[in-house]
Amino acid sequence: MSKQNNIRSVMAGHSLVPVVTFTEGDDPIAFMEFLIAQGVECIEVTLRTPQGIKAIAQLKEQYGDKALIGAGTVIREEQVAHLAGLKADFMVSPGITPALHTAMHQSGLPYLPGIATPSELMRAAEMGMETLKFFPANLFGGLQGLKAYGQVFPEIQFCPTGGITKETSADYLALDNVFAVGGSWFQKEFNS
Repeated sequence: MSKQNNIRSVMAGHSLVPVVTFTEGDDPIAFMEFLIAQGVECIEVTLRTPQGIKAIAQLKEQYGDKALIGAGTVIREEQVAHLAGLKADFMVSPGITPALHTAMHQSGLPYLPGIATPSELMRAAEMGMETLKFFPANLFGGLQGLKAYGQVFPEIQFCPTGGITKETSADYLALDNVFAVGGSWFQKEFNS
């Protein structure tokens, strides 16, 4: 398997990626029903809280054949091993190191490493990656940054995350080098 374990084909048709952090007392099933009712069949559950892994396991069991259940904020190799055991549909990292890249590649799970700067992008490309998370998009040029990257690195496709709103998501998706956007606005709407 190559090209980050087929991340582009796995994510095809999922242009909106809700980035969700579950905490104690949250109901992942109710949230997933909220997403599905809006026609969104993809979720990135962050591993920022202890509830993250539990939520992924619960959602995989309930919706594994109906939606993509992925993990975000993957920053350690042991997290990758745990997610491989859960058969997560994809993994997203805010950055990339050689060791994390190796663990993600060897897991067989599709993965989306994060970059922010041209040097990080060039290192990722040297390691054979062509599909990346642009994070935090709002702090590193947003739309203008992605337009510049598109001119210099036309083969790279991005999923920008960080500071993107429901209102600005369409502007990002209109860019040729953006295949999806990640955002936390779904959780804000659900909780309001």
